[in-house]
Amino acid sequence: MRSTRTGRTTTATSTTGRTLLSALAIGGLALGASACGGSDGGKNTPSASASTSAQSGGGVQLPKLNGEKIEVAAVWTGAEQANFVKVLKEFESRTGATVTFVPAQDPIVNFLGTKIAGGSPPDVAMLPQVGAIQQAVAKKWAKPASPEAKAQLAANYSKVWQDLGAVDGTQYGVYFKAANKSLVWYNTKVFQNAGVTPPATWKDFLSTADTISASGVTPVSVGGADGWTLTDWFENVYLSQAGPDKYDQLAKHAIKWTDPSVKDALTTLAQLFGKPNLIAGGTDGALQTEFPASVTQTFTGGDQPKAGMVFEGDFAAVNIAETSAKVGTDAKAFPFPAVGDKAPVVTGGDAAVALKDTKGAQALLTWLASTDAAKIAASSGGFISPNKALDAAAYPNDVQRGIAKALIAAGDNVRFDMSDQAPQSFGGTPGKGEWKDLQDFLKNPSDIAGTQSKLEADAAAAFKN
Repeated sequence: MRSTRTGRTTTATSTTGRTLLSALAIGGLALGASACGGSDGGKNTPSASASTSAQSGGGVQLPKLNGEKIEVAAVWTGAEQANFVKVLKEFESRTGATVTFVPAQDPIVNFLGTKIAGGSPPDVAMLPQVGAIQQAVAKKWAKPASPEAKAQLAANYSKVWQDLGAVDGTQYGVYFKAANKSLVWYNTKVFQNAGVTPPATWKDFLSTADTISASGVTPVSVGGADGWTLTDWFENVYLSQAGPDKYDQLAKHAIKWTDPSVKDALTTLAQLFGKPNLIAGGTDGALQTEFPASVTQTFTGGDQPKAGMVFEGDFAAVNIAETSAKVGTDAKAFPFPAVGDKAPVVTGGDAAVALKDTKGAQALLTWLASTDAAKIAASSGGFISPNKALDAAAYPNDVQRGIAKALIAAGDNVRFDMSDQAPQSFGGTPGKGEWKDLQDFLKNPSDIAGTQSKLEADAAAAFKN
């Protein structure tokens, strides 16, 4: 999973770390009713009895598309792809269309550019960055969402999620998949053996790491081979420490990366990155560890894994499922620790955008904005929907339910992933920009001023300001 880029159109108001904590605080991720999904309690869910869908049993109206062929491009692979295909299969059964999943390379905008130049664009693309939506609009690739798709969005989505898919007031994107990117997953056996409990503050997080290290297990796994994981580390620290207003300014490059607030956040991160003994494999090992391995190595090896905990979003559950560990018992999660007054709430997501203004493409957007589609994906696991009308019972376990409830409860008071709000050359390209600069910082966390200078130079070039 990647992150998700900018909304000129999005400005969530204030971070509500306390809301997230209320849903996730007890027992690792638990799952009290305090964060139950959205203020409407699911009452906006379209009624199945009122449905006039092309096939019976649906809660969303879809046209008959017998014989129509639709292509959907996305960067998803493995379990993510397989779960999405289940959603597409149900769309086929309800409409009579044939839908083909087109595997895309990352960055997807480059992939789509090649397809469009060759005269064979897919009908719909799943874009994992807000900036990618804006690029697709600027290049005149994207088609505005139909009234039917917008009606589903209005019924099922908070304003922030609608705004994230809009450019200059016109709706293009339907955010099908969301990510709660403010979680730390932990091996319960390691925590039990070390006699520690989930920390709520950064200070306690570092203390917990030291205690786990003393118990004989390296405390933290870092997937530094994938630069996007490092941007997520930075964003959570920065949002909690500098606050939402500064976060919004830095996301737009309205303030420079040489700002003292960036220095403070990097200094905080260096408290962990500067201690290789606390990181699985040390600095070199982290820089060679891709995200999936950073998760699986935390949950293999019984009570002697390579690491005791790993930071990343809810989607880590997909990777945990590849081990023998069980989410909810062997693997639990706690909110990213508060560096400032509040714990951060950072989110990301993937939006469907029509590249052809056809009946089939628009019907698919309508389907993906529906609660029916969200329910299928949620039941498969490793998926969180921004659809506030989705009954949390659709999720397969209490951990997933708690993560989903916390995200929905935050409503418009979340902040979207900062690197995904940047031009792709800065915030979304392997080996370049912020990804590369933070990998260099992980390699040498003492060079804070040098890191800031490189980040600012790369950001200025990308934002052209």
